[in-house]
Amino acid sequence: MRYSMFKRALIGKPLKTSELGEQRLGKLKALAILSSDALSSVAYGPEQILIVLSTLGMIAFWYSVPIGIGVLILLTALILSYRQIIYAYPHGGGAYVVSKSNLGKNAGLIAGGSLLVDYILTVAVSVSAGTDAITSAFPQLHPFNVGIASLLVILITILNLRGITESASVLAYPVYLFVLALVLLIGVGIWQIVSGQIASNLHAPIGAAVPGISLFLLLRAFSSGCSALTGVEAVSNAVPNFKEPEAKNAVHTLMIMGFILAILFTGTMFLAYWLGISPKAEETVVSQMAAEIFGRNLMYYFVQGTTALILVLAANTGFSAFPLLAVNFATDKYIPRMFLNRGDRLGYSNGIITLSVASILLIIIFRGQTEQLIPLYAVGVFIPFTLSQTGMIVKWIKDRPSGWLFKMMINLIGALITLTVVVIFFITKFSQVWYVLIFLPIIVFVCHRIKKHYDAVGEQLMIKAGDEALPLEGNIVIVPVAGITKVVENSLNYAKLIGDSVIAVYVAFDRESEKQMEENWKEWQPDIRLVTLYTSYRSLLRPIARFIEIVEDKANEEKYTLTVLIPQFITKKRWHDILHNQSSLLLRLYLIYQKNVIVSTVPFRFKK
Repeated sequence: MRYSMFKRALIGKPLKTSELGEQRLGKLKALAILSSDALSSVAYGPEQILIVLSTLGMIAFWYSVPIGIGVLILLTALILSYRQIIYAYPHGGGAYVVSKSNLGKNAGLIAGGSLLVDYILTVAVSVSAGTDAITSAFPQLHPFNVGIASLLVILITILNLRGITESASVLAYPVYLFVLALVLLIGVGIWQIVSGQIASNLHAPIGAAVPGISLFLLLRAFSSGCSALTGVEAVSNAVPNFKEPEAKNAVHTLMIMGFILAILFTGTMFLAYWLGISPKAEETVVSQMAAEIFGRNLMYYFVQGTTALILVLAANTGFSAFPLLAVNFATDKYIPRMFLNRGDRLGYSNGIITLSVASILLIIIFRGQTEQLIPLYAVGVFIPFTLSQTGMIVKWIKDRPSGWLFKMMINLIGALITLTVVVIFFITKFSQVWYVLIFLPIIVFVCHRIKKHYDAVGEQLMIKAGDEALPLEGNIVIVPVAGITKVVENSLNYAKLIGDSVIAVYVAFDRESEKQMEENWKEWQPDIRLVTLYTSYRSLLRPIARFIEIVEDKANEEKYTLTVLIPQFITKKRWHDILHNQSSLLLRLYLIYQKNVIVSTVPFRFKK
């Protein structure tokens, strides 16, 4: 009762299934929770480019401009490609469904598996980055990064367990405040540049010679900047969460997200270059820009506060997309079917909780250091990008609808660019992304094993024409007893109702107690047979199991079922359980998994 009250206070009262339609999202709320990951990457995407270029000094920072243009070209290709995916597959699933339908099951599992892992990384990276933003403004909190990040994940988890519309209502404000803060930062920064308030000699001129520059380093910087595009695919995975018409609303949300992302990325990339911002371990690039443009005043803390919020709440993209992708996997029997179950608030609670636990583990393992997670995070999403674009190419060639050639060209360009990014990642950051080559095959193997198990279960449960039920003549009931008590009496009375033959079994650890039990039993229950088993090894399971084997063989010969009825007393308070041995529970577990018998429990509830 107390647990139910606590649960209701935490996540709200249960919703009826008929209220599911009310949990769907309009474009404004969907934009807030599904674009938060992509928009938040503006806070660390440009920084990742500068970190790579900084190895050659500030003179190399002018290369961030052409690299930024390359990232924008890729963004355009991805937005157009995923627009087509949403219309072609309006039931959601994104890269997983596209790849599975057009490239085969294994390609689908690679794409979907990558995204499942990537959404875990989304939460870990976003919350870690948000924590970095908080500790940039308050350096004294830096030693507590892991604890702060873990607490933030728990808070977001609770918010999502309360339901998608409620979480969207809360998250909409921070997302749009972040967009406002960045627009103000970019706008004021450009105004100060145009009006001459910011010196023009803070940066290296475009085209300046950079000693030691190489194609390898530029490709590495480009791949780092592509981390700003993670989260673009989330809308295509979550189409079923939109209000009708789902596909149309999802496409509009995707296009708006792409436009906002392009503006914010371009503006922050340009300001970082013009101001000559250099990455620092203890302060983010956005923090340095805000301090340079506004000073350490209220506006600075507004920018930092909203940046921290968007980085933390960007994790909500993972919480929105992971459960829906898990539903697609579970529907196809590749992961446990528990991910299909909706919770009290109509959300897929098992997916939400699984994502939360996994992301907290990652934060603890990597000690909240974002830069160690970002390369793995980015490559994990560009593999599905490539597979989904390739799958769409196959679809257009196979179906050849009206205008298919133009559509195919869009996906072809997207596939070539994303494949190039994947290759660049593996060439330039192999030491940071090689884990992918291990966990993806493992994911595919495990998914196939789960699928094989579900298929085998379905085959064995299926009632086939011609199958005849085994004729049964009666039921033998065995009741393990520990003494003469009300608990045992209660169980024996029930055994008489369901059994044609009832046998009580008592295990004695010494001859004296064995003899005493037999004498007492004759006086108490003379009409029920008692079998006493003596053991000098103080074990209940072995002698009872051996006896059940003997009775089972006899029951099978005579076409009788065999039921083991286990007496079990239930204490008034849960903590009282630790004061009693749990032999009945151990016996039940042993029989369920070891013996071909019916196992049942007869509870006897204590009143105090």
